[in-house]
Amino acid sequence: MAPGEGVRAGQLLLVLEAMKMEHEIRAEADGQVLHITVATGDTIGEDELLVTLGAAQAVPAAVVAQAEATAATPASAVRADLQEVLDRHALTRDASRPEAMAKRHALGLRSARENIANLCDDDSFLEYGALAYAAQTRRRELDDLIKNTPADGLITGIGSVNGAQFGEEKSRCVLMSYDATVLAGTQGMRNHEKTDRMLGIALEQKLPVVLFAEGGGGRPGDTDSAKVAGLHLTTFANYARLSGQVPVVGIVAGRCFAGNAALLGCSDVIIATRDSNIGMGGPAMIEGGGLGVYTPEQIGPSQVQHANGVIDVLVDDEAQAVAVAKQYLGYFQGRLSEWSAADPKQLRDALPENRVRAYDVRQVMRGVADTGSLLELRAGFGHGILTALARIEGRPVGLMANNPVHLGGAIDADAADKAARFMQLCNAHGLPIVSLVDTPGFMVGPEIEEKAQVRHVSRMFVTAAHLRVPFLALVLRKGYGLGAMAMAGGGFHSPAMTAAWPTGEFGGMGLEGAVRLGYRKELAAAAEGAERDALFDKLVAAQYARGKAIHMAAMLEIDAVIDPADTRHWLARGLASSRVSERRSAPIDTW
Repeated sequence: MAPGEGVRAGQLLLVLEAMKMEHEIRAEADGQVLHITVATGDTIGEDELLVTLGAAQAVPAAVVAQAEATAATPASAVRADLQEVLDRHALTRDASRPEAMAKRHALGLRSARENIANLCDDDSFLEYGALAYAAQTRRRELDDLIKNTPADGLITGIGSVNGAQFGEEKSRCVLMSYDATVLAGTQGMRNHEKTDRMLGIALEQKLPVVLFAEGGGGRPGDTDSAKVAGLHLTTFANYARLSGQVPVVGIVAGRCFAGNAALLGCSDVIIATRDSNIGMGGPAMIEGGGLGVYTPEQIGPSQVQHANGVIDVLVDDEAQAVAVAKQYLGYFQGRLSEWSAADPKQLRDALPENRVRAYDVRQVMRGVADTGSLLELRAGFGHGILTALARIEGRPVGLMANNPVHLGGAIDADAADKAARFMQLCNAHGLPIVSLVDTPGFMVGPEIEEKAQVRHVSRMFVTAAHLRVPFLALVLRKGYGLGAMAMAGGGFHSPAMTAAWPTGEFGGMGLEGAVRLGYRKELAAAAEGAERDALFDKLVAAQYARGKAIHMAAMLEIDAVIDPADTRHWLARGLASSRVSERRSAPIDTW
C-alpha cells in the first residue's frame, strides 16, 4: 500500500503483532492513503500515528473489483480446519465402514451406535471421545487406526431416555457401548480412559449408567504405553463405586468375556439376549490356562446364566433389550400421572377355595400392579420367590411374592439370596417394597442344610432390618414360621402395614405339622385308620380356626383383613402415608 492509493471501507490496511497475537487495522470509510509512517518489521509505540487517510477520490476499478470479490465469497464456505474435523467425525460413523456393518447385520445384530440411537430420545445423545483411536501407532499407520478403530471401540456420552415421560432433567443418562466391529469390542487403553471419564461424570452428577457390554475383555495389542500389566487402572473400581449410588444397567447381545464381563457383573441388572454368551474368560484365556479348548458358544450360554441368576431379564434380541432397559430406568425416574388397572374384583377369585391347591402367583402380581407395569427380575433363578418392579397407581414399587408352585412356597437358599438382593436394590434407589406372603416357612432337612441354608436365609432378616424404604406386607394364604416373618421384613409388626386376605392362615409352623408334633400322644392313642384320621382332621380344623386371618387381626398380630378387591386401594393408601428415611448403615452380609 502506497500514498495516493484508494481504499474502500473495511479494507485491510495494516497488521500489528502484539503478545504473539495479530491485530487487523481496517479502513473505517472509503478514502485515499495520504501518509504511511511505518514499514514491515517496525516497532511502534503507544499513540503513534501509522496511516493517514484523506477524503475519498475516485476509487480505481481494480480496488473496487477486489473488494467486491472479497464480499462475494460465500459465507458457507468451509474452512480447512473445520473440514478436517468434519471428515474425522465422518470416519467414526457406521456409514464409513459398510463391510463391517454388513457383517454385523448378517449376524442379526445391531451396531453400537444403532443401539444407543434406539435407547436415546431423538437428537439427545452428546458424544464424548469420538475422535479417539486405538493406541497402536508403534505397530500400525495412523490413517489405518483412524479409519479402522473409530472411538477406540467404545461409544460414550450422555443422552436422554424417557424424556417425554419424565422430563429432560430426570431422563439424562450416561451411555456406553463397546463396538464389537472394532477389535472385537475389547478394552483398550484409550477406551478405559473414556470409561473413567464418563463414570466420574455419572458419580458426580448422579446419572444412571447403561452399558452395552459385548466384547472380549482386555486388549493386549495396544503398544503406545510404558505399562507392564496395566493392573493399576481404575475403571473397574470406578464402575463398582456406582453401585447403590445410581441405577446401573448392563446389556449383552453376542459374546461378553473377561473385563467386559467383570463390568457387566457389577451392574444392578443384566439384560441379555438368548444368543448371548457371558463368561469371566473367553476361549483364548481358558486354553491359555490349560483348561481345555472350547468354542465361545460353549462358555456361559444364556440358558445357563439365566438359570443361575447372572441374567436378570432374558430377551429375544437387542430391540427388546433396549425396550426393557427403558422400562427399567423408568422406575427410577419418577411417578406416572396416567395409569390403568384390571378390574380389582378379579383378585377375589385369584386363589382356589381349596387351601392346599397351588396357583399362579404371577396372576396376583399382575392384578396388584398397574396394567403392563410388571417387570420380573431373575425369573430363571430362585423360583421360590418371585421379584419384580411394578407400579401401583403410577408409583414405582418393588414387588416380591412367594411361589406356591415351587416347594409349596417354602424358602430355600437361592430364593432367599434373590429376595435379599432385591430388597437391597429397592433400598438403594428408594423404591417401596410390597411383599405378598404365602409360605409354609424356610425349607428344612439334611440336604438343604448342606447348601448353607442357615446363612443364606438369614440374609433376609439382616437386609430387611436395615431398610430405609416403606415396606408393606400382605398375606395371601400361608403365613407360617420364620419364613413368613422374613417375608414380612422380620416380623408382622416390622412393616409399615401388615394385612391379610380372608384366605390367610397363620401359625408358628404348618398346621398339619403342628398337630402331628403337638398332639403326638393323642394321635397315637387313637385307633389307626378312620378314628385317627378323624381326630387329626378335627385338630387341624381347630388350629385353622385359631390361625384364621380374622382371628389374627382380632388379636392385633396383623393390622387388617381386607377384601382382595380393595388390595390396590389399600396398598396405594399405605404407600402414600409412608416415607423414605435417611440412609442407614450397611449391614455385614451373612453370606
